[in-house]
Amino acid sequence: MNTVTPQTQQAPLAAAAGEGAAGNAADRAVKRRRVLDILDAAGRDSILLTTNTALTWYLDGSRVHISLAGDPIAAMLVDRDGDHLVTFNNEAARIAAEELPDGVALHIVPWHGQLHAAAAMLAPGGTPLAEADVAAELRTARQQFLPGESARYARLCAEAAAAMTDVLSEATPETTEFGVASALAARIVAMGAEPLVLLCNGAGRSGFRHPLPTHAPIGRRAMAVVCARRNGLVANVTRWVRFDAGTPDELDAEVRIAAVEADIFDATVPGARLDGVFAEIQEAYLRHGFGADQWTRHHQGGPAGYAGRDPRATPATNDTVVLGQTFTWNPSGPGVKIEDTVQLTDSGLTVLSVDPRWPAAVVNGILRPLTLEL
Repeated sequence: MNTVTPQTQQAPLAAAAGEGAAGNAADRAVKRRRVLDILDAAGRDSILLTTNTALTWYLDGSRVHISLAGDPIAAMLVDRDGDHLVTFNNEAARIAAEELPDGVALHIVPWHGQLHAAAAMLAPGGTPLAEADVAAELRTARQQFLPGESARYARLCAEAAAAMTDVLSEATPETTEFGVASALAARIVAMGAEPLVLLCNGAGRSGFRHPLPTHAPIGRRAMAVVCARRNGLVANVTRWVRFDAGTPDELDAEVRIAAVEADIFDATVPGARLDGVFAEIQEAYLRHGFGADQWTRHHQGGPAGYAGRDPRATPATNDTVVLGQTFTWNPSGPGVKIEDTVQLTDSGLTVLSVDPRWPAAVVNGILRPLTLEL
């Protein structure tokens, strides 16, 4: 049986920790109340949070990973008496020093122990509600962003957009796709973030909508995509660069895909359901001269935040849009795509991933990125 040792000492936040790693106390109190409401509705006394999305949301930005491809190195037991974070003994010192918010009890298991089982043992009665059993309810709890996380997300998105400007402004036709991706990776890491996704296609690979980079030179035109995570939040940005004036077909398609996105933005209003927004996406492709099957060629995006998409919208997704929610829609067509991270506010959609140095044009009242011409 694994031993679970409570650690009552609350260590101060280390200066080297990521921005907001200790979380915002006011925001965290609201999140705890939302989780307790889920317990009330389920008639249960505790819940075990185990995914990176749920943990980083509930801890308000704490880093609970080591490998980007691995499972979290912590689990959270939330009950009516408090919050209990369980981690391995080889992770506990860093967690205590740099990631543990005030009021959260830290418990330690051996590095070879069973993390989830040990955390479940802390539950009253020993059987907490599983995160998967209330996945939709937890997603709803994450929808409306709170002031602290909204400010952190806006900073991250703006910095990710600035990284795109810096890297693509220095590109040449001879720059390789890997060269673009590696320069973006360096900028993202220097920001204190993690590059979860880095894509690039040059002129010869523009038909691929998820183009993992290669050693090929980008040539006369290229797309770059970055998904950058910091303190749990994921910024999503796509940008294009070209080294000539563009062909008439390219210029026309760029205008039309921006019009598709504008229609999606218009449909993203409080009270709308995601399946209804998706129906608008399908109609917008037809309305702006793209084929009826374009929505089948790539996912269209959806709510964003503590996951790249939370969730990806589909014709069957019935989540309701709320004020304060964040989104990344990414309509695409042959050789074109547009993508930014936005937030729904009282005054409409606000684009978060903005760099004023990047060329832009007003589309239906919102500044949208153009292709950078060098």
